[in-house]
Amino acid sequence: MNHYRQSAPFILALVFFRFDTALCWSVQFRTESQGRRLPTTISKRSRFSFVRRRQYAAAATAGGIVDDEMPSLYKEQEKLLISRGELEGRLMANTFTPLQSNKVKGAGSSGGFGAKKAGSGSSQLKAQAKAHAKTMQEAGVVRIDNVLSGETADAMRSLVYDMRHESEALVREGKIKPIDRFADVLLKKNRCDMPLPLGMDLMVAEALNEALLKSPVGRMLSSLLGDEAVLYELSCLMSDPGSQRQVVHPDTPYIENQDFATMYTCFVALQDITIDMGPTTWIPGTHTKAIHQVFQDDNNSESDGKNENGKDRLLRTQPSVIGVLPKGSCGIYDSRLLHCGGANQSDQSRALFYFTWKNPKVGYPGNPGSIRKELIGKITLKDVTDDLKRYATGKPTTILLGKSTSATP
Repeated sequence: MNHYRQSAPFILALVFFRFDTALCWSVQFRTESQGRRLPTTISKRSRFSFVRRRQYAAAATAGGIVDDEMPSLYKEQEKLLISRGELEGRLMANTFTPLQSNKVKGAGSSGGFGAKKAGSGSSQLKAQAKAHAKTMQEAGVVRIDNVLSGETADAMRSLVYDMRHESEALVREGKIKPIDRFADVLLKKNRCDMPLPLGMDLMVAEALNEALLKSPVGRMLSSLLGDEAVLYELSCLMSDPGSQRQVVHPDTPYIENQDFATMYTCFVALQDITIDMGPTTWIPGTHTKAIHQVFQDDNNSESDGKNENGKDRLLRTQPSVIGVLPKGSCGIYDSRLLHCGGANQSDQSRALFYFTWKNPKVGYPGNPGSIRKELIGKITLKDVTDDLKRYATGKPTTILLGKSTSATP
């Protein structure tokens, strides 16, 4: 995947670290996407391999090792990322406004579950999906409300934190490896990325049912990617109090002569997200070739600001939006869009249930997704949609649960 990317969503943040004139790392990391991973190109002189860094990151996320056990080079790398993230936060301090719900004229509310409806359910969702897809292609990000009901969002939040605590305990006891339950994460402290299972829990099935069938999300994704889009990620990001702001990045690079998105990621808020919880920041319209070229201009700026590089000028001047989302609402974005996760300065953990769908025209996008290994590359949007329709009518399912179970009416 060229010199870019972080996980997906993989976050592709291109960061150059020069620890001395002889050792240069070209690192692609995943962040908020909220802190995820990326393949890294490292000099042969490196004392700490990419594989070992992944092991340390996953173990640290799961509570398997303590800070004092971290290799010094790893800690230095994170310090540089934190410092850069803080600088970018200052550059963008006056650029942001809240991400607004995408209102669709003549089609009722922009959302799905529990939203006020003006026409028949199917035709209304289709009209909303068409409008949302248009906004997505233009801006690279769209907010849709009422994707999950309040009850489902609450139940999902309870489920994922119970799963996290159980998994952390199993890792500490040596019963499972960290990588079996957690994705390796950038800026590991107070941040967790936990892939979710399918076929084991009714609540995950119900959340997908509401998000993909009862809201415009599924239809919008189908119109943008087609029914053969591949499930690339199914996970939950948890940003605890004290987590640091991440660097701005795209999840995937802009590919020359590729006029379509590589992936789309949907972040669903499992609680109301306030500004002090470090919401995701997106920079609309930055999923283009021209913007990516400017973003790669990261030559050092002069301290007096008179010789500002293109990247910093872009961050300082381009309008951005922040995901201060109501519970059950979502932000969906093009993987090429510049974005980052914020610092959680509140006293509450922030949880995002998310899924990523990959364009079937694209092969390997450059990094592994946050997904259980048994699901990798095996499930299409049509597979899930068909299974959800069976699930909704109480018929046996092959993916969601593998048995007959009634969905919430």
